[in-house]
Amino acid sequence: MEKADNLETKMSENGDEEGKKQDEVVQLKQLGGVRTMPFILANEVCDRFAASGFHANMITYLTQVLNLPLVEASNTLTNFAGTSSFTPLIGAFIADSFAGRFWTIIAGSIIYILGMITITISATMPDLRPPPCPTQENCTAATKTQLWVLYTALLLTSLGTGGIRPCVVTFAADQFEMTKSKTESRSWNFFNWYYFCMAVASLLALTVVVYIQDNVGWGWGLGIPTIAMALSLVVFVLGSSLYKKVKPGGSPFVRVTQVIVAAVRKRKIVLPPNDSTALYRNKELDANISTNGRLLHSNQFKCLDRAAVVSQSDMKDGSSNEPNLWRLATVHRVEELKTIIRMLPIWAAAILLVASHSHIGSFTIVQARSMDRHLSPEFQIPPATMPIFTTLTVLTFLPLYERLFVPFARSFTKNPAGITCLQRMGIGFGISIFATVASALVEIRRKSVARAFNLLDHPAEIIPISVFWLVPQYFLHGLAEVFMAVGHLEFLYDQSPESMRSTAAALYWIAIAMGSYVSTLVVSLVHKYSGERGNWLPDRNLNRGRLENYYWLVTGLQVVNFFYYVTCAWFYKYKPVCELSEDEEEEAIVDKRKPLLDA
Repeated sequence: MEKADNLETKMSENGDEEGKKQDEVVQLKQLGGVRTMPFILANEVCDRFAASGFHANMITYLTQVLNLPLVEASNTLTNFAGTSSFTPLIGAFIADSFAGRFWTIIAGSIIYILGMITITISATMPDLRPPPCPTQENCTAATKTQLWVLYTALLLTSLGTGGIRPCVVTFAADQFEMTKSKTESRSWNFFNWYYFCMAVASLLALTVVVYIQDNVGWGWGLGIPTIAMALSLVVFVLGSSLYKKVKPGGSPFVRVTQVIVAAVRKRKIVLPPNDSTALYRNKELDANISTNGRLLHSNQFKCLDRAAVVSQSDMKDGSSNEPNLWRLATVHRVEELKTIIRMLPIWAAAILLVASHSHIGSFTIVQARSMDRHLSPEFQIPPATMPIFTTLTVLTFLPLYERLFVPFARSFTKNPAGITCLQRMGIGFGISIFATVASALVEIRRKSVARAFNLLDHPAEIIPISVFWLVPQYFLHGLAEVFMAVGHLEFLYDQSPESMRSTAAALYWIAIAMGSYVSTLVVSLVHKYSGERGNWLPDRNLNRGRLENYYWLVTGLQVVNFFYYVTCAWFYKYKPVCELSEDEEEEAIVDKRKPLLDA
């Protein structure tokens, strides 16, 4: 009788435990989803709104307000853009290693707001800028103190950006089931709509903010994005109780280093012949870094497989269960490293593309300032508003891509996405070549009109040629973004190991950073070696330059880069992954229930 009572008690306890687990699974599955998007994307939209409104017209602020020479101003902007795109690697490391994406976004937003406050103060205080110089001749440039205030503000915004950019897109994606089976069953692409929201923010910045900067003042023009950024942080925090907050799986950089060290230590070990089952696997050890599926063994980079060959000395204190991770790695961890190595050549192709587009925020704005921008006798378009045509192209063609192009392509390729992200990126690379060709042709036309009206030696005069001659190149850049930028972001998220997705998102911005630095190098070399007379990129008078030659040079670099990308894409192998079944997925959710509920 007593045994029966004990058995009944145990069964009751097990039933209660199972019921509690089921309740926790249901509770966790109720987190996230579409309802979290307004709170999360508000932060990223305001970041893009602030960055676009600030950066789009900054060439005007540096040349017209701080009176810096054109090349110095252009290099300052590209260096700032590069730094802003490099810091996401730091933010991704912090998020993936210990802080998590939620808290990294909050910390980054606070630092970003401090930077925006600093730059707004510098724009409103007369002591922090040099005397006005409307003629743009014999101007007094900003002092070192004035420039250091500017650089401090730029540094703070760069650091803040590092916490926001790699985490927001991945944190937003965390709110949905992003496994292959789930994404293929959806009628919409998360990354298309994410990028669409960013384009809306850029549109508002390029119209409202730039107009205020040019016609009301820089204090309000920078103050409005600052206020918007502060409000977005409040909104993001208000949605805290709705978010899925994935526990960080530990530093991906440490895991990668451990695999390399283990492989080097075992470089003389003979690999099992064509038998991957002999390699070390440990589901429990990899539980936190493989919640959606385990990476399968691949035959590429087989030298790294030595890190997963088991020997008795690989275990701690002779234990058969706990490995020394500096001597032994699981197949999943080895494949994480292989996946990153496979991705790098594709990722690197974006660097030169970014460098080729950097003139859109500098030289093209200067061109627009010299052209007829009137829509009516009383109203003219601010030069920095011209990138609106790129944004409008993105806003128009992203929905068309999803609603028209994808179904059309699907009927031929049988691919649920229409085309692969690699094919999508390749189309973007091709379109961008035509964009820089258009830039060169328009500059030739602009200077021919200036020559016809004897305006080559009058840089402050308006050349009687419509600014809408610049629209084709902006349109082509926008079309290239629809294919290349979105495809690149999707490729990095989809093909990266799930525990490294913040780091993968950071790689997107690192490519922009390196592209910006490459652009600075190319511009500096062209300016230095194209001679004092007939300099391609003169400091003050663009009419006497050879900007079209610079565009032809960039076009040639892009053609080489296009063939490099096609070669890399041809040999690329997609990551092999075994997705978890629904039962395994629920088990993984239960195992992680405490970190998620406590976050």
